[in-house]
Amino acid sequence: MSTTDNGPAVEIPDEPVTDEARVVTVVSPKAAIVLGLLTLGLGLAVLLGSQSGDTTYRLASRDDLFELPEVTVPVTGTAIAALVVMALCTAEALRRYLGRLRLPMWLPIVFAVVAMTGFLTWAAAGGTVPLVGLLSGSVALAVPLVFGALGGVLGERAGVVNIAIDGQLLAGAFAAALTASIVGSTWAGMLGAMVAGALVAVILGVFAISYYVDQVIVGVVLNVLVIGVTSFMFSQVLAPNAESLNSPPRLSAITIPVLGDIPVVGAILFRQTVIVYLLYVAVAVVTWALYKTRWGLRVRAVGEHPKAADTVGINVVATRYKTILLAGAIAGLGGAFYTLVSVQGFNREMTGGAGYIALAAVIFGKWDPIRATLAALLFGFASNLQGVLSVIGSPVPSQFMLMLPYVVTVFAVAGLVGRSRGPAAVGLPYRKS
Repeated sequence: MSTTDNGPAVEIPDEPVTDEARVVTVVSPKAAIVLGLLTLGLGLAVLLGSQSGDTTYRLASRDDLFELPEVTVPVTGTAIAALVVMALCTAEALRRYLGRLRLPMWLPIVFAVVAMTGFLTWAAAGGTVPLVGLLSGSVALAVPLVFGALGGVLGERAGVVNIAIDGQLLAGAFAAALTASIVGSTWAGMLGAMVAGALVAVILGVFAISYYVDQVIVGVVLNVLVIGVTSFMFSQVLAPNAESLNSPPRLSAITIPVLGDIPVVGAILFRQTVIVYLLYVAVAVVTWALYKTRWGLRVRAVGEHPKAADTVGINVVATRYKTILLAGAIAGLGGAFYTLVSVQGFNREMTGGAGYIALAAVIFGKWDPIRATLAALLFGFASNLQGVLSVIGSPVPSQFMLMLPYVVTVFAVAGLVGRSRGPAAVGLPYRKS
């Protein structure tokens, strides 16, 4: 403490304030609330649903190197055990919130696995769950979501909000069907899909980067525009000439020798179509390029602080254009999955809003390619689960199963993502002074 003739005493700290002292840990009660609601929901379902008996999990497929035995578990005991673990996870999340401690990543992962096991066992009581088919189908359904999420990550890392992912997926699906039908080659269809996605990205760039229009508004308008254009072209061009313009060759599954014979893992990962193998490459290359190359450093600099990037000689506008073109091409390739793998031909609005789920995966994955891929796989699993439970005759109402992927998306983004901050300059147009 010191005093002066000009004023009151001034407190002088004995030690300087360090950077560590200024760090404030921000926690949110959202995770504890969501985990509690999910635990309560499963508990009510178990109590009111009165399911009993056993559920069998089939772990083998016909082409495995050796066959794994089926696993049979009691419905009541498994559901109760799952509820206990879920309650403990919820209590731990609440304790960490009250203690102002960060929620570790393993906690929601453990909760999700246990909750899904308990729900699946309860919903499939008395039936057999083809686990390999469920997981391999989840990977297949997640393909357009992962491609869209990669496009979203690249665009937003460069500072451009890519709301137009759904439009790029739909344009890619249309172009893939048309090009593959005319040329007679699936490779030509995939190339056409990439070009179509890049064209949508060009329009996004012209308005958002060059003319400073609000990026969210441009993205939404582009989605509506692509829906209108493709629907018109389908009714006026493709439908009357379906044999020649809307009958593309279909991609067939390719089994990788040795790897495809591994039980469970082989059928899930290594008996897929070529577009899935391209997806593996795309995730690895985008992750490596974004974090390990000079190009990736420039992209991230433009998305975080474009003025500083401009100061050191990086062309902000050119970098953003190049990045969103690449992002659009990747998302367009994801659209080719719909017409070359899922359905042999194009139909109106066949993406079903998958671009918005891919955007949610970007946020859930905190703008990281690997995390966004895992989030997209989660949403793909939720989509495939409704079909599997319907096939095995689950008593779960079909209306609930149809909304399951979107419920998972909302809960994941709203409650389990925690505190998430995107690139600092995302959505902000750059005007060079």
